[in-house]
Amino acid sequence: MLIKDIQDLPKVLLHDHVDGGLRPQTIIELAREINLDLPSLDPDELQGLIFASCNEGSLEKYLKNFDYTIAVMQSYENLVRVSRECVLDLASDGVVYAEVRGAPELFTQGGLTISNVIAATLEGIAEGVQEAKSHGKSIETYFIACAMRHASRSLEVAEVVLNYRNKGVVGFDIAGAEAGFPASNHRAAFDLLHRNNFPYTIHAGEAAPFSSMQDAITNCKANRIGHGVRLIDEIDFSTESPKLSDAAKYIRDHQIHLEMAPTSNLQTGAAQSYKEHPAAALHALGFNVALNTDNRLMSNTSLSREYELMSQSHYWNLETITVMNQRARAAAFHQG
Repeated sequence: MLIKDIQDLPKVLLHDHVDGGLRPQTIIELAREINLDLPSLDPDELQGLIFASCNEGSLEKYLKNFDYTIAVMQSYENLVRVSRECVLDLASDGVVYAEVRGAPELFTQGGLTISNVIAATLEGIAEGVQEAKSHGKSIETYFIACAMRHASRSLEVAEVVLNYRNKGVVGFDIAGAEAGFPASNHRAAFDLLHRNNFPYTIHAGEAAPFSSMQDAITNCKANRIGHGVRLIDEIDFSTESPKLSDAAKYIRDHQIHLEMAPTSNLQTGAAQSYKEHPAAALHALGFNVALNTDNRLMSNTSLSREYELMSQSHYWNLETITVMNQRARAAAFHQG
């Protein structure tokens, strides 16, 4: 199967960080404006250096590369530009529905408020959708606002997010270093959103054991999980028929959606190879799985590329990819 076939397929993307998908050329241009030193001023070389530095098998080291992107996203105008370009790049890859995310608190160093950051992001998204349309590309795009799990602003972010309901923000999430920072630390934010029937997803089971997923699902009532690769530890493959733990059965039976990102998972050490990535085995067992980009810059990838790489390792056809995209669309936070 050729990547062109996958690019032509209408695709759904639920897990893409705006600040992890900047164009290298944009980073260079915006860095000049603020006198930010970069390891290279050549777009291709910068992309290569960032990708290489993300391949050290650690989520913490992987996240360090966001220093560059966050630094150039501290103004309203830059946030608009980056968000617009994000939508255009997704549309050019054949994505027709996207939920992109970011943590507003990271972009307040220049004086913007959390509300300002969300407004700028939504403005950029709207511009991107319209510009894509002028190029003959149709893409529906919404925003998921994240809070940083190692910080203490999640309730504040959740309160602001509710003000943007039906205005382009469709969900909430917590992101950042997972180990040592369980989702239940942010129970107040999730309880507020749950009371208001506002959707959320939770990064879990990526850089922490399965117990992190269990905490997100049981204590925080999540019905979508970002990554969730450690679910594979709850399945015994030593017998002819794989045996699922009760917790794994619950996730399968309740069709809790798993937003998996193979290349990112390989980079952070959450999976060892595309061949061994849990998405294939979980999909075969009836779990609700679809692929995502996570951070297109850091992983030097696209959604088509993620499906291509996994298809090569697991002999998927377009029908398999279509089923995954249908499941992703059914799990999307905007169903209008």
